[in-house]
Amino acid sequence: MRDVAVVGFAQRQMRDFDGSPTCVELLVPLFKECYEQTGWTRKDVGFWCSGSSDYLAGRSFSFVQAVDAIGVIPPVNESHVEMDLAWAMYEAWIKIQTGEVDTALVYAFGKSSAGVLRRTLSLQLEPYTMTPLWPDTVSLAGLQARAGMDAGLWDERAMAEVVNRSLTDAEKNDWAVRKGGSSVEELLARPMYADPLRKHDCAPVTDGAAAIVLAAGDRAREVCDRPAWLTGLSTYVDEMTMSRDLTGSASARRCAEALDLGGVDTAELHAPFSHQELVLCREAGLADDVTINPSGGALASNPMFSAGGIRVGEAARRIWAGESDKALAHATSGPALQQNFMCTLEVSTGSTTGGNR
Repeated sequence: MRDVAVVGFAQRQMRDFDGSPTCVELLVPLFKECYEQTGWTRKDVGFWCSGSSDYLAGRSFSFVQAVDAIGVIPPVNESHVEMDLAWAMYEAWIKIQTGEVDTALVYAFGKSSAGVLRRTLSLQLEPYTMTPLWPDTVSLAGLQARAGMDAGLWDERAMAEVVNRSLTDAEKNDWAVRKGGSSVEELLARPMYADPLRKHDCAPVTDGAAAIVLAAGDRAREVCDRPAWLTGLSTYVDEMTMSRDLTGSASARRCAEALDLGGVDTAELHAPFSHQELVLCREAGLADDVTINPSGGALASNPMFSAGGIRVGEAARRIWAGESDKALAHATSGPALQQNFMCTLEVSTGSTTGGNR
């Protein structure tokens, strides 16, 4: 396997689009930032891959317009996934493994504020028995939270502790749209939103975009003093129905089992609801001394189709800064942690492990 590292990362997270710019106007500054980090130009990028959703954009082939941000003359080697940035990065990693290219720039974008997000995401559900009922994502997450509480796996205080830590850590994140911890008692005194969830237990609706730069071997060492090497990647998915055990996530557990998580000191987990962080920590078997979501995580800001990839970027930033030697990054999609992706990033290269189902 070829050694591949994350060597560039840029993001924009906002409560809503100011003046409703196009995706091109949002992406161009991100690409410029990635070029400045690496010293590259457009010609140095061997492969491009994007993540977005036509359902979210409200029009078909919305990703085609975004290609204008790259510049298509001369033509570029480009692909697209209807998934989060993390899965676009996975495709780019595979492309580099083929030996056809040595570098890649992956990006994703989404305007969640354009509609009622919790209703739009119902289109992810099983189409015959679930979607016709239009259960929204927050209500389904409430069912999951209640199932875990009834099983004695967590309680409201444990959920509030996750929120308080996340929003406190988010004070150091310039891109967080929600920040500022208070106290567990104050959080527990707030009214219910979708019992047993309060509003702070749910990720805020967030618009935004992000980009990640990958490079192989010496190309990575040329542009980064301390590359964040991808030493393991894994993705699995559970069945579409909601009849599965909601107190856990079999696909997240299989992702973790496919990776070497020994020595992980930092974990950026894509948990759009407070109790889901508890599920992920348990399924991954993370030790108590692992720093969880130092960026504030998805409870601080959660741009659709970028938030999972942002977890990878945030983990990489800590590797670059010398704050971490081995980090775990996680992305999720679908209701109640149905689809999951995990990867490990390390300061040194090693044999790459992973799984895919």
